Amino acid sequence: MPELPEVEVVRAGLHPVVAGAVVTAVEVLDHRSLKRHRGPSDDFVDRLVGGTIDSAVRRGKFLWFPFEPAEAHEQPLALVAHLGMSGQVLLRGRDAEPDRLMRIRLDVDSPSLGPVRLAFVDQRIFGSMALDETVPTLDGRAAGFAGPRLLGSEVEAEADAVAGSAGETGTNPDPAAWVRRVPQQVSHIARDPLDPAFDEPRVITRLLARRTGVKRALLDQGLLSGVGNIYADESLWAARVHPEQPTESLSRARARVLLAEVRVVLLKALGEGGTSFDAQYVNVNGQSGYFSHSLAAYGQQGRPCPRCGTPIVREAFMNRSSHFCPRCQRVRTR
Repeated sequence: MPELPEVEVVRAGLHPVVAGAVVTAVEVLDHRSLKRHRGPSDDFVDRLVGGTIDSAVRRGKFLWFPFEPAEAHEQPLALVAHLGMSGQVLLRGRDAEPDRLMRIRLDVDSPSLGPVRLAFVDQRIFGSMALDETVPTLDGRAAGFAGPRLLGSEVEAEADAVAGSAGETGTNPDPAAWVRRVPQQVSHIARDPLDPAFDEPRVITRLLARRTGVKRALLDQGLLSGVGNIYADESLWAARVHPEQPTESLSRARARVLLAEVRVVLLKALGEGGTSFDAQYVNVNGQSGYFSHSLAAYGQQGRPCPRCGTPIVREAFMNRSSHFCPRCQRVRTR
């Protein structure tokens, strides 16, 4: 399943194309890809056509597009895209041959590229698109990553500047209100470790209060988002923490080291375009990421640990696997 780096690569590729784009046509080719949309496919199409996309935003593994429909709606809307196991959002020319597994087609007029097509392609149909109402963020901060190379805090500063100038002229008090709003379907998802509004002391307190293995905690999207199986294994290896280390046995210092390694791993994966093991994860241009060549633990069972040379082991974990070094990552007491 795509994790934070893979979704961020997709978001960053889409943003310069879709920001300010007008939706000119929508076709739903497989209604199963609207399973999270509240309403029929006609409603999805009718509300999208003629509307304008404000931006491309991400929190953890969730991607959405703040959206201004052609006809006023009571609550601000967003087009939410969840990639599931194999979902892709690809940029295509209008005259391109349809992708074989395309489930939804959106044609837009982009300020930067002109007429372009967004193809939602999904082999297993675990992903989806949906129009959803947005709600204010609980902390009043930016909802997630948005804008080219902009983190949430920088987007907030932009929004504050726009709102301030608008207030001086007596117009709309906050034209960039979408910055501080999150789709209802995403509102239960915690902030991710790369988010400037990520409250590390609070997350550590909640982590240490758990009575579970540390890897289970890292995968809990209600505690922190964006970390899946691959990056959990890599972060735990880097921090020398066993996946089954009890959370309550961690010191605050150890927990800080672990979260620091999570950030390092996520940023490195972002720099390498994410992790691709097959054609099911590609960026918006169909290119694969190459972080798989940098993996130290995940999928490396039987190979020597890059740190001590002990063979990496693989053990069953929930409905997947954990990969770790039995020498460097022992279960420890305080």
